[in-house]
Amino acid sequence: MQIGIIGFPQTGKTTIFNALTRNDHPVTVSGGRFEVHTAVVDVPDQRVVDLAQLFQPDKVTFAKVTYADIAGLENGSAKKAFSGALLNQLSQMDGLLHVVRCFENTSVPHSLGSVEPQRDIAAMDGELLLNDLIAVERKLERLAEEARRNGNGTRDKKQVESEWQLFERLKAALEAESPLRELDYSTEEEKLLSGFGLLTQKPLLVVLNVSDGQSPPVVGCCQQRSAVVALQGKLEMDLAQLPPEEAEVFKEAYGIHELGLAPVIRHSYDLLGYQSFFTVGPEEVRAWRTRRGANAQESAGVIHSDLQRGFIRAEVIHQADLLALGGLNQARSVGKLRLEGKEYLLQDGEIMHVRFSG
Repeated sequence: MQIGIIGFPQTGKTTIFNALTRNDHPVTVSGGRFEVHTAVVDVPDQRVVDLAQLFQPDKVTFAKVTYADIAGLENGSAKKAFSGALLNQLSQMDGLLHVVRCFENTSVPHSLGSVEPQRDIAAMDGELLLNDLIAVERKLERLAEEARRNGNGTRDKKQVESEWQLFERLKAALEAESPLRELDYSTEEEKLLSGFGLLTQKPLLVVLNVSDGQSPPVVGCCQQRSAVVALQGKLEMDLAQLPPEEAEVFKEAYGIHELGLAPVIRHSYDLLGYQSFFTVGPEEVRAWRTRRGANAQESAGVIHSDLQRGFIRAEVIHQADLLALGGLNQARSVGKLRLEGKEYLLQDGEIMHVRFSG
């Protein structure tokens, strides 16, 4: 799962990146080129901690998420067309995290002259919409040329017509200033669009970067697969880089119950349509990420492709039930370990042990 961090200059993108990743690698911009810093971080999950306390395993593994701090976005960038390097980075992301400046700092002027979060959200939406509109129009031009060849192309006419109708629908939405994540797609359409990397189709998390103690402003964000969360960016970054014992003291002083990573990850999971399941035992307690609505056989493939190919049955129990019963043996003795088949829809928080033929 890759989340691309975007934002206009002087919004605190790198501060948020450092807070989330406990890092201090700024993006450097020079001569029109940019560097993208990435970091893989654990998804905080108390359920993993609780299971580890029960099993005392040799190894504990949390689910992972990758954050990428991406430079290069300025107001008006899309009118000149995004650079190939920038567009390539953005297209690879599973979702986008837009950092919006809400803090005042006279020593760091806002690139647009004043701090206006709602304006900045609309401006970034406009940049992404324009980029997608350009890409969709170019695709329609290619499809029109293909249709003009009167069947001399390599593809079936019905396939070309189907794509034409889809991209006309995308164009109409973008011209109405509606992001593509607002539309519903069939499985076939999702598969077709997966290779295009359209930016407004990606889930979007808006992070309001507020100063210490500042109440976040009320902003409008009612799109599908989008959400808004506020973070005290500078404070969160400072706390994330302290030793755990010192961080706890400061968190208590500031009334912070958890660092910003946890709520951001939860929103990311929800927006991207993921959930966690677990495997447990004395060797390892591990969290795995699978899509919501995935069946047991598909989820087994997340662990290993051999498990998916040779899937027979899965032993399943919810982690809360296992914790209440005190272990796998106790769960088996009272018949709480269920046997489920290939098509069983795995639920968030369930533990799964796969029976398979090698």
